[in-house]
Amino acid sequence: MLLEAGVEERFMTMVLGVGPILGLIFVPLIGSASDSFRSKYGRRRPFIWPLCMGVLLGLLIIPQTSFLVGLLTNCECRWPQVSLLVIAICLMEFCGQACLTPLEALVSDLFPGEEESRWAFSFHSLMLSLGGCVGYLLTAVDWTPSATVVYLGGQEAFIFIVLTFIFLACLMGTTFICEEPTGDIGVSRKAKSKACFCFCPVLPRLKLLPRTIFSLLNVFPQLYSLCIRMPKVIARLFVAELCSWMALMSLMLFYADFVGERLYGGVPSENPGSLGRIRYDEGVRMASLGLFLQCVTSVMFSLVMERMVLCIGPKKLYLSSVVLLAVCTAVMTVSNSVVLVTIMVAATGFTFCTLQILPYTLTCLYHSNAQVFFPNERDNPHGDHRVVLIKSSEMPSMTRQKRTNGCLSGMSGGTSKTKHLQSNIPASLSRDLNVSVTMDPTPAQPPAIRGVGTDIAILDSAYLLSQVLPSLFMGSLVQLFHSVTIYMASASLLSVVAVYFSRKIVFEKADMEAC
Repeated sequence: MLLEAGVEERFMTMVLGVGPILGLIFVPLIGSASDSFRSKYGRRRPFIWPLCMGVLLGLLIIPQTSFLVGLLTNCECRWPQVSLLVIAICLMEFCGQACLTPLEALVSDLFPGEEESRWAFSFHSLMLSLGGCVGYLLTAVDWTPSATVVYLGGQEAFIFIVLTFIFLACLMGTTFICEEPTGDIGVSRKAKSKACFCFCPVLPRLKLLPRTIFSLLNVFPQLYSLCIRMPKVIARLFVAELCSWMALMSLMLFYADFVGERLYGGVPSENPGSLGRIRYDEGVRMASLGLFLQCVTSVMFSLVMERMVLCIGPKKLYLSSVVLLAVCTAVMTVSNSVVLVTIMVAATGFTFCTLQILPYTLTCLYHSNAQVFFPNERDNPHGDHRVVLIKSSEMPSMTRQKRTNGCLSGMSGGTSKTKHLQSNIPASLSRDLNVSVTMDPTPAQPPAIRGVGTDIAILDSAYLLSQVLPSLFMGSLVQLFHSVTIYMASASLLSVVAVYFSRKIVFEKADMEAC
């Protein structure tokens, strides 16, 4: 639609990167804020609903840009329509992708264990793949001969109307899922939440929007603290997922343009009805069929992913998916066969499924075994009681403290936490160093809580960044090499890099020794 509206190829790829760039800024904030947010409607859904409204607004505006511009102005130039189209696309892209973070965190809240989270995220991947199947199938079919389509305003308008109704139906389904209180938020929390079904009114949630925005602004300092001390296991997973998604996104974002121009010899900038435009449209529909088959493959692997993890292991499964992506994109780079290229893109559905499941189940694994995987990230939401060593000769008499089993007890005896900490201080410590040991009852500044929503947001940032970088540079590379083949060549090269970094991921406790 951007190319047909007259946007140049290099600017078209940049427009596709605006939504992910906004996501990079706000998605970590949304994830971290939802970890500490409290309301009677839960932690996650006060963020989900406003973002869904943005998606709905984009769905309504995009196919009606020319009509809306005609209502607002009498200008016959194209820039108002192009500007509104770009704004609506960026809004829908950002809200749709940002909404995935609280949705995935909600899945993690309801199914926190390793096995149940793997099952839950497999189902999550299944639903995403089914959504892709519906979307690509709608665009793969030529609806223009239908009288209903003509009445509604053409192919694009009809497709967006259908998508709007599907989106609203699925959105209403979330009103029947309520979040139960999850107790303390922390890396070592046990599951206290289960899925239950109740009807919760929609309008009261919209009133939470000012509080939600305030929570986002308030989380900046904590988020900065959490990011600069990112655990090694999360950092390694982030880098590997970034490279893997960059390879896959270089394929998926530009596959339609690749097929339309390279395999069908079409020209998107020609007038409607011309031979070059007809060929390009045929190529786009064929590309949609290929991406539809990719989603079908992803659906099939989502159904058996849990069993494959148990039989093969997560490490071999992840590595094999990235190697498969490298092979498929290499074949697509050199092949001119529509059938072979379609088979290759369908096979990458295995990689698509794996990247939707394993990184998030690994994150749940890390948080369920925090003392193993986050050895330096043991959050203490109650504050730290600091141990103070005081030389015996300098200790003032007003403390009136006496030795008890080599340690010191104050005149008030201290709190239960202090007593517990004192009992664990070796008796030889004060003797050998000639010091007295006391507890400073003043709690230190409570550290920022590292919830699972924060780390899921970090992984989602890798997904968003994987769209930003190709979007910024691919258009210029196409103009430099005068060929859209560079799309697949770049995807193949990035897949090889992803294979290297995927070998560094911590998949189990034994891998911690290499960190």
